[in-house]
This record gives sequence, structure tokens and C-alpha cells, in this order.
Amino acid sequence: MSQFKHHVSDMCERDICILPVEEEGLYYFYTTRAPHSMREPGVPRFYARRSPDLIHWSDPFVVFENRGEFWADLDYWAPECHYYKGKYYLISSFRAAGTYRRCQCLVSDSPSGPFVPHGEPFTPEDWHCLDGTLYIDRHGKPWMVFCKEWLQVGDGQMCAVPMKDDLSAADGEPIILFRASQAPWKSDTFMKNRKDWGRVTDAPYMYRCKNRTLLMLWSSFSNSGYTVGSARSITGDIAGPWEIDPEPIYSLDGGHPMLFNSFDGKLMMVLHSPNRGGQEKMLIFEMDEINGHLYTKHEITGNWYSKFYYSDGRMNFIV
Repeated sequence: MSQFKHHVSDMCERDICILPVEEEGLYYFYTTRAPHSMREPGVPRFYARRSPDLIHWSDPFVVFENRGEFWADLDYWAPECHYYKGKYYLISSFRAAGTYRRCQCLVSDSPSGPFVPHGEPFTPEDWHCLDGTLYIDRHGKPWMVFCKEWLQVGDGQMCAVPMKDDLSAADGEPIILFRASQAPWKSDTFMKNRKDWGRVTDAPYMYRCKNRTLLMLWSSFSNSGYTVGSARSITGDIAGPWEIDPEPIYSLDGGHPMLFNSFDGKLMMVLHSPNRGGQEKMLIFEMDEINGHLYTKHEITGNWYSKFYYSDGRMNFIV
């Protein structure tokens, strides 16, 4: 295990995407974080780590870097990797000075990269966006689901846009699916204490249940901090209408979830918690799916925070 020398409990990571690569018997984790010795001023990078068991991880290695060939050098946030039609697509947000944050794909023949820019941004030029994720509808049409930022609209929006078949560009106009204020569990206390904040939409991730229910996991804030909720399409199609479930899936100041299947066939959810700079840990839950609803079954990494207290309307952790 010398190649996988980093225990999950020792890693500080957020906005986590895990991609199982079955032919290698390895899980890949994509990130913007790396030791200072690997960073180079003025050269934005994405990194990946590998693991055979979700507990022991390799050193990070570079999968994409921009030495001036790409249009954006800011806001490299939350890279998410999908395997689609024989290639690997790394989806992230990007920004250049004086522009809005937009989402675009990078592409590679290998999960290890190197990734290269692909096509053009798929979010509108005058929208402030982040957290794009790939969804393939029941007719095989690709879509990107993404967030239109509260920074621009106050009440954050969850949106979707149809894509060209090769994911190189949008193939139509974006639609609004729902807004953060529609969540029954949205935070009133948090908003009163932070008058400079709007209502947040973060981190959509799409999942088709065994009974064909179309779910979206996403994040915002409840009275206990960063929170994972679920929304469901009443029609089973991306256009909805969408209804947000009354109870969140996880509300202990953790979020930015995504789902994947382990090599032994279990449905897993990964998120980071607590939502505090320098303290974030990877939590991985085995999930139960019951009648079109998802429930946490148990957490496998051991990074569980069981001691907490409330102060000023917020949950605080003793770690």
C-alpha cells in the first residue's frame, strides 16, 4: 500500500468527485488542492488522487494545467469527472478577470489525463455560474445541470441546458428548474444572521432511481449549516416541474454531494463536512434507496463528527 500512503482521515478536501474506474480497480478523486511544493504561481491546475479502497489514497498528480493556452485563469472550482462515449470529461467552473464565472468541459482519453479544453463554455456569457454536472435523459440526449449564482440573482437558481452530442457546446437555451427559496428546510436563522448573503444553490447531482424517479441531490443552508437536500421531477424529465423534498438527506454542516457505485455494487454518497476552510473531511456513506427516496445507511471513512454544540444559531463541531 506504499503507493496509497494518505489515509482519508488525514486529508483536508472539499467539493469531492469520485470516479470508479473498474478496469483499473481504482477510484479517482479530482481536486484543486495539492501540497505547496506542487503548485506554481500563475499556473492553475487540477489534480487527481487514486485509491483501491476509498480509505488509502495516492499522492496528487496533475491532470490539467493552464500555461496561458486557455481563456480562464481564475475560479477553478469543484472539478467533476464523467465517462461518456469512450472519453473522460472533466467539468468545472472557470473565470477570467472582468468576466462572469462559466462552466466548460475538458476532455481526455484517460482518467489520469492529461485533459485538454473541449469546445466552449456551455453557460451563458452574462450568467454567473458554477457546479456543472452531466445528465443523460431517457432519450439519450445530454444535458448539463448547473447553478446560477445567488451573487447575481439573490435567490440562487438550479438550471439545465441541452448539449450537443459531443459535449462541445450548448444545444439550446437554459431553463430554470427551481430556486433555493423553494426548499422547505431553507435556513431562516442563517439568513437573518448573514444579511449580506443570498439564498445559495450548490452542487447538483442527478440520479435515476430503480423505480424511474428522477432525483437531484444539491446543497444549500439550513439552520444547522451546510445541508444536502433532494429534489424530484414530477414528470420524470429534466424540465420538471421539480419538487424539493421536505426533509434533507444530511444536515450536519456538510454538502456538495455526488453519488457513485462501489466496486462491490453499493450505492455511495460522498460529501465534505464540516463546511469550514481547513477543516473539511471526506465523508462517504453507503446509501439505501427505498421507493424513490435516498437515505444514509452508514458512513465508511470514520470521519464522523459526533460532538457538536449550537452557538449564534450555527452548529459548531468539537474535532
